[in-house]
Amino acid sequence: MPITDLLVKNAQCYPEETALVEINPQFETSSRITWRDYSLIQPEVGQPFRREITWRTFDEKANRFANLLLTRGVMRGDKVAILMMNSIEWLPVYFGILKTGALAVPLNYRYTAEEIKYCLDKADCSMLVFGPEFIGRLEEIYDRIPNIRHLFYVGEDCPTFADSYDKLIGFCSKDAPDILLTDDDDGAIYFSSGTTGFPKAILHKHRSLSHSAVCEQAHHGQTHDDVFLCIPPLYHTGAKMHWFGSLISGSKAVLLKGTSPAWILKTVSDEKCSIVWLLVPWAQDILDALDRGDLKLSDYTLSQWRLMHIGAQPVPPSLIRRWQERFPGQAYDTNYGLSESIGPGCVHLGVENIHKVGAIGKAGYGWDIKIADENGSVVPRGEVGELCVKGPGVMTCYYNDEKATKEVLRDGWLFTGDMAEEDEDGFIYLVDRKKDVIITGGENLYPVQIENFIRRHDAVKDVAVIGLPDARLGEIAAAIIEVKEGMTLTEAEISDFCVGLPRYKRPRTYIFAKVPRNPTGKIEKPKLREMYCGQSLVEQQIKN
Repeated sequence: MPITDLLVKNAQCYPEETALVEINPQFETSSRITWRDYSLIQPEVGQPFRREITWRTFDEKANRFANLLLTRGVMRGDKVAILMMNSIEWLPVYFGILKTGALAVPLNYRYTAEEIKYCLDKADCSMLVFGPEFIGRLEEIYDRIPNIRHLFYVGEDCPTFADSYDKLIGFCSKDAPDILLTDDDDGAIYFSSGTTGFPKAILHKHRSLSHSAVCEQAHHGQTHDDVFLCIPPLYHTGAKMHWFGSLISGSKAVLLKGTSPAWILKTVSDEKCSIVWLLVPWAQDILDALDRGDLKLSDYTLSQWRLMHIGAQPVPPSLIRRWQERFPGQAYDTNYGLSESIGPGCVHLGVENIHKVGAIGKAGYGWDIKIADENGSVVPRGEVGELCVKGPGVMTCYYNDEKATKEVLRDGWLFTGDMAEEDEDGFIYLVDRKKDVIITGGENLYPVQIENFIRRHDAVKDVAVIGLPDARLGEIAAAIIEVKEGMTLTEAEISDFCVGLPRYKRPRTYIFAKVPRNPTGKIEKPKLREMYCGQSLVEQQIKN
């Protein structure tokens, strides 16, 4: 069934029960809190800003936005982009887009103005919904995105180049538009990256979205009584598709706008959260705060917290061992996935397989996997090959990119670009990545972009960016810089120069050395990793 049918079902079955809660420890107030159909708890001194909506209100808000889009001429198959921070409006906006037959196109909130323009153009977007954090970036480009017919602004002090979502939504009908959707309808476009680091537009049908919900519930057994704590950004397939477990079970979810250990534990305690998806840095921070004595578990009610799972990057087994010491009665799980396979779950460890921590698991619910050579043939068990997945969550294509699609989709198999091997029990271990993407704190960094920027410095002859293992972030970006003969360059100077990059793209380490290249001119990054890492990241994790 289309993913929107699950929302309608919940609105009918649990109309007055809480669907979403937003908690902002900074308790930033705005005109949005005056909406009569929000349940608002005014923050007291030292308490967070908190809003919640019921399943009925959630569905009605999605309907209202769908009807607003229809008044602006949105058509089936149109693309509507979302550029918003996590908030209680995010998911109703997403489902409102889907209810019109249009495609939702979530954008990374870390994109620069030019990256936003690139993605809007790449996906043929005709409308954009954005929040106050992005006014400045859109001011740079709004007159250079002629295909965007309408911009909707969610927040107070609407800029002159956009329409106010807050003011218009109340005039639109709360009844569902009369638009029939099927599993075969296109549902969403998500952005990932190719080997060059430029984002690719990944097209998914409603079938993919719905399967991710079924898969998530099959893996983690969400019931109507569970409460899911969602911290990662909703533009990310991982966050949204894990939340789909709440959608299919009609259970409450909490959107926490903050990652401090104290607020994570307080929210789990106050909201009675039973399932929490963390990234490695956040789990590391919680454990470190407990070790330092900054936090005490006895100060919180955590007995209902039944499952902690981690994804989006390799997980050090030593971290999970520490976690189990602190939370001995809690189940642990990990999922592997990528946006091309509609996020997490195509490979799944399983809570019953804690003895295999370090592996990413076996084929997830409804999925097939194989480890193949360059020709697509299965390699013998124990040998390294490329991880390939097949199932109802595989993307339709890279939108408007037939060449790139053919490179990764072959006979229904998605070639992930990740190198892996299978042990004697059938569990899959990642060995290395074909691509040079660096995963730091769950976010992808693309070395080519960073290298191109650093090469602008007059003293730089050559540069290569690789990932170095980091206990907290998984990996950090390291720039190996070869200085031009007769010139000097210090770490402070290049660090100051890299302030021109977005903060999350700046290298954490600078190494001044010769950059090795092979006879065809390609940087020998495996050699650099051997020189500065000693062994692959996954090998270190298995060893630990």
